[in-house]
Amino acid sequence: MSTTAEKKSKSVATNAKLGTVIGKMFSFNSSLKLFHWHVTGKASYAQHMALDQALEDLLDIIDRITETTYALNGDINIVIPETKTPTDIIKHASDFYDYMESQRPLFSEAMTQAIIDDYNEAIQQLLYRLKRLQ
Repeated sequence: MSTTAEKKSKSVATNAKLGTVIGKMFSFNSSLKLFHWHVTGKASYAQHMALDQALEDLLDIIDRITETTYALNGDINIVIPETKTPTDIIKHASDFYDYMESQRPLFSEAMTQAIIDDYNEAIQQLLYRLKRLQ
C-alpha cells in the first residue's frame, strides 16, 4: 500500500509531466501560427485557411484539456518551450501527433482521453487539408 508521501510524490511528478505536455501543446499551436504568417506560393491560400481552422480548433481543445486537468489534478506548472517556425509543416504536424499519442497514458480518465482524441483529430484534419486540398 502506498503511503501518503509516496502518493504526493507521484502526483507532483505526474503534474510536472502534464505541465510539460500542455506547454508543448501551446508551443505547437504557436508554431502553426508562425508558419501561417510565412505561407506563400502554390496552394498558399489553401494552406493559410487550413492553418486558420486548425489554430481555432486546437486552441479551444487546449483550453478544455488544461481546465479539465486543473480540475482533476489541482494547479499545474505549465512551461511553454521556445517556439520556432517549422520548415516542413506536414512533418511537424505528423511528429506532434505522434508525440501526443505517446503522452496519452498521462490522461487516464475517459473524459481526458476524449479531449485528447479531439486534439489528435484536429491535427489529422489539418494534415488532410494540407496534403489533399490544394
